[in-house]
Amino acid sequence: MPELPEVEHVVRALSPVVTGRRILAAELNLKRIAPGISRQRFNHQLQNTIITSVGRRGKYILFQLESGHVLTTHLRMTGKFVSLTTDESLPPYAHVIFYLDDDRRLVFCDMRQFGRMQIFADPLRPPKELQTLAPEPLSDDFTEEYFLNTLARSGRPLKHLLLDQTRVLGLGNIYAVEALFLAGVSPMKAANKLSKPRARKLYGAIRDVLQEAIDAGSTLRINLADGNGSYFGTVERFWRVYEREGEPCVKCGKRIRRVVQGGRSTYFCPSCQR
Repeated sequence: MPELPEVEHVVRALSPVVTGRRILAAELNLKRIAPGISRQRFNHQLQNTIITSVGRRGKYILFQLESGHVLTTHLRMTGKFVSLTTDESLPPYAHVIFYLDDDRRLVFCDMRQFGRMQIFADPLRPPKELQTLAPEPLSDDFTEEYFLNTLARSGRPLKHLLLDQTRVLGLGNIYAVEALFLAGVSPMKAANKLSKPRARKLYGAIRDVLQEAIDAGSTLRINLADGNGSYFGTVERFWRVYEREGEPCVKCGKRIRRVVQGGRSTYFCPSCQR
């Protein structure tokens, strides 16, 4: 599933393609992608409005519309956008099609059909899914004080807490384990048992890992014209511990271990992260 850096790169790819474009029609082919609205209503609320900007809140993509409405999209595991001319064939799993005023179509494809869209009318009153999100981790709102208080109030293992989007935003399995390694903290340690010096180190590591991934291009190579491949996955492996079970630690040389926490793989160095 894409994490904050991946979604940020999708937003950056979409922005120059759709900003300023008018939606002539919106075709919802798979109802489950936008479960809270009828196909007719979906088209009615988007038709003949201009996309004024594309942004992000956590892992949600936000299309700001001239009408005042906002279209949210969560890619989940396999969702992706493709930009096509009207002459090009639709790719597989073309579940939502936006017809734009430059004779192009923006197509949302999703092989596993887990992606979701929602339209809300008042940007000041977003849906509950957005209201409950933690502060943006690279913003001034995500303060060290906020993070230390969040840890102090939870007895959950640190890895579990870091994946909770209502407590720490934007991290998924990859960057949670990378941040924990960078901070030298065990993923199994209870959040409220972490000392303040190490908590401060983890706070900095979260921001550093996310910014590093954004600057490096994250795990994506976005090509909005490619309807056949997936956004996700790359031949490059720039991670320090993620998916490196049995390989030597980049710091101490000990073998990276893998355990399962909450149904997900956790990678860590048993020496550097005691």
